[in-house]
Amino acid sequence: MIASIRSDGAKLFTDNQLITKAPAERIKPLEVVIAPSKGWLRVPWRELWAYRDLFWQFVRRDFSVKYRQTLLGPLWFVLQPLMMTAVFTVVFGRLARLPTDHTPPVLFYLCGLLSWTYFAQTMPAVSATFTGNAHLFEKIYFPRLTVPLSQLVGNFVALGIQFGTFAALWGFYWVTSPEPIQMSLPWYAAIPVVLFSQLQIMFLAFGVGLNLAAATGKYRDLQHVLPVLVQLWFYATPVVYPLSMISREANWRWVATLNPMTAPVEGFKLALLGESSWTLPLALGAWVTTLIFLLLGLSAFSRAERTVIDVT
Repeated sequence: MIASIRSDGAKLFTDNQLITKAPAERIKPLEVVIAPSKGWLRVPWRELWAYRDLFWQFVRRDFSVKYRQTLLGPLWFVLQPLMMTAVFTVVFGRLARLPTDHTPPVLFYLCGLLSWTYFAQTMPAVSATFTGNAHLFEKIYFPRLTVPLSQLVGNFVALGIQFGTFAALWGFYWVTSPEPIQMSLPWYAAIPVVLFSQLQIMFLAFGVGLNLAAATGKYRDLQHVLPVLVQLWFYATPVVYPLSMISREANWRWVATLNPMTAPVEGFKLALLGESSWTLPLALGAWVTTLIFLLLGLSAFSRAERTVIDVT
């Protein structure tokens, strides 16, 4: 027991007496208020950094859940694009006889899938942020953007493995083919083209996914339209056919030009195969469209996260 002593040695009060005699109205409970961010576009950078451990937990969770109780595990990262490449080689190369811009069909289709697969996997995953994590959002608070951002990073694992697969096949054709692949860009120029193309794909998948997440959080039936949208977008993108096949006078040329996925896919082909219809105006237009999708997506997601849990 601690007592307060005056300078003359007289005891004033004990600590128990102090606590007992303290006015009740002075003791106030701690109140924590979680308020939604204001403004049409607010990214909680500090909160995202504070919850970075949770972010990596989501990355590990998504990776383990995807291949839990599977026979081959991450080997599917290699087998899936190879099997699709084999199908495309037979259907579009042998049967439909679509041109491949004077490059080996296997490399042509695998290069197209390399640039497309990340978008096709990430965009639907981001769009399911509210519908797939409502049970977490209802119980605890954390920055909602943590979930879609973890999808962007988590899918880079598959992309890296598929890049290695493509590099191995590219090296095989370089050694064994009687007509070596003629690269139109030196390696120090090809690397920035690949990086900027992949960065645009990442931003586009994130922006479109956030817009769809805000919409499907309120209207659940829209998630049934998403697979059809991805399939239509695939055929509108020059993945299994070269952009050069569509003449500039054709009525459908404008579809491929306005498609923001056309430029990065053609950028991959230019950097990795040496044959492409990639142009700087095409890339700049795609970047403008991508940034519009990204800003609109962040704004829509910011508005939706304030009310979507009440709907779910």
